[in-house]
Amino acid sequence: MLNQVEFDKFADQYHQQHLKNIAITGEDPAYFSEYKIRELRRIINLRQVSSESIFDFGCGIGNSIEWFRKYFGMSEITCGDVSLRSLEICQSRFPDHENYLHIKGEQIPCNDATFDVVFSSCVFHHIPHEDHSLWLNELWRVTRPGGLLVIFEHNPLNPLTQRAVNTCPFDENAKLIRAKKFRHSLLNNWQNHQIDYQIFFPRILSALRPLEASLRWLPMGAQYSISAQKS
Repeated sequence: MLNQVEFDKFADQYHQQHLKNIAITGEDPAYFSEYKIRELRRIINLRQVSSESIFDFGCGIGNSIEWFRKYFGMSEITCGDVSLRSLEICQSRFPDHENYLHIKGEQIPCNDATFDVVFSSCVFHHIPHEDHSLWLNELWRVTRPGGLLVIFEHNPLNPLTQRAVNTCPFDENAKLIRAKKFRHSLLNNWQNHQIDYQIFFPRILSALRPLEASLRWLPMGAQYSISAQKS
């Protein structure tokens, strides 16, 4: 089960706590939010799938919305979260354009085959591992045939990531997931799986960041993405 109380508790302090927690990288939260949406754009272009409707599963306080508007200006964006307080903050920051869903219980409150793309940013390490299949099945249900799932997660093989998670209050119950193990849990329903590792260099080494595109195979990036399609 997703824990509304846990996420409501941290919603108002999320931005400042996140800023403090990633200070070691030399970047602010916007850097990490933009890179994920830019990477999502790359994956969609590479796979040549529709992105008319996108679901942000576990949208939090809406840190991805600015970048959805930049890279997917013509798409319909739906933001869903278990935390009602996070959704309230999200809507106050970005009114008017997006749709919002409050996720309660064990079901996403929308019809089957609703979205072309389902996106999730660092959500599954907050979900008990025994519940992953339940939510992956739910995401499969709300994705259209041929649609795309892209999940970003922290990489437990990276020591700086481990340090950041272990010292972060809102990650107090987090359990990181290795990419290959996570991919295995997708095998029943999703097709054409791809793992890409990202974020290899902190800001002090930003001159080396152009190399990151050639390092997606290397399982030492601070984060990774798994992309797959619904058959």
